[in-house]
Amino acid sequence: MTATADNERFRSGADKYAAYLESSEGRLRLDLTFANLQDYLPTATEPLAALDLGGGTGAMSVRVAQLGFHVTQLDTSLPMLDYAERAAEAAGVADRIVLKHGDAAQVASLFPTELFDLVLCHNLLEYVDDPGAILRAAASRLRNRSSILSILVRSQAGEAMKAAIKDGDMAAAENHLAAEWAHESLYGGSVRLFTAEGLQAILKNASLEVTGERGVRVLSDYLPQRISRDADYQRIFELERKLGKRPEFTRMARYSHWLAQRGDTVAQKSR
Repeated sequence: MTATADNERFRSGADKYAAYLESSEGRLRLDLTFANLQDYLPTATEPLAALDLGGGTGAMSVRVAQLGFHVTQLDTSLPMLDYAERAAEAAGVADRIVLKHGDAAQVASLFPTELFDLVLCHNLLEYVDDPGAILRAAASRLRNRSSILSILVRSQAGEAMKAAIKDGDMAAAENHLAAEWAHESLYGGSVRLFTAEGLQAILKNASLEVTGERGVRVLSDYLPQRISRDADYQRIFELERKLGKRPEFTRMARYSHWLAQRGDTVAQKSR
């Protein structure tokens, strides 16, 4: 993930993050995001190129590589990249994944000539100092107007819902309605929250046009304990897929998944 004042939590937290992705919450976030992504992926007869910014343990890079993409994963955390290397080898796609140590804020200088058909920016913008700069840099690396930028961020509304329903903390829920930051339970420290309107403004400023919006984990975090997150996983996943596509539920989700393509301004600058 990109470097910030407290990015040590990602260097030392690779084990925590890998364990989280094995939990029902982590699996569901990953599975739903990947399913949403496949609804929008570009198709071609030749292998396509993907860039995974802050790809962490490589879980999404591996899945995209399994679809036939040649993937470059960028991360500032060497322990995360070690996980990603092992994951690629275990999945048999090591020949389609290049791992690069670096900061997402330096995308333009790290990849001055490379262009990509897909750029992933999942759970990265919550931790960076300037989300707009990251998205502008990502947009500049999109090959053409058919290329896709996939963005997953923590939702301000979802954080308020979690505080009220799961934690039973009415004061925190009210505060989150206007809060730009929340506490990060996995790593500690702060995590940025996004509203739909705020992210749309950042995307517009980066000359990106929204092509899709989905909610990830609308209600799964609040299900009663009698429902097994493991035994009923497929039913939960299928219901979440339906809810995440409906506008009345999308913006209540814990995470917002946005798909965007570059606009004319970016296209003209890239010529």
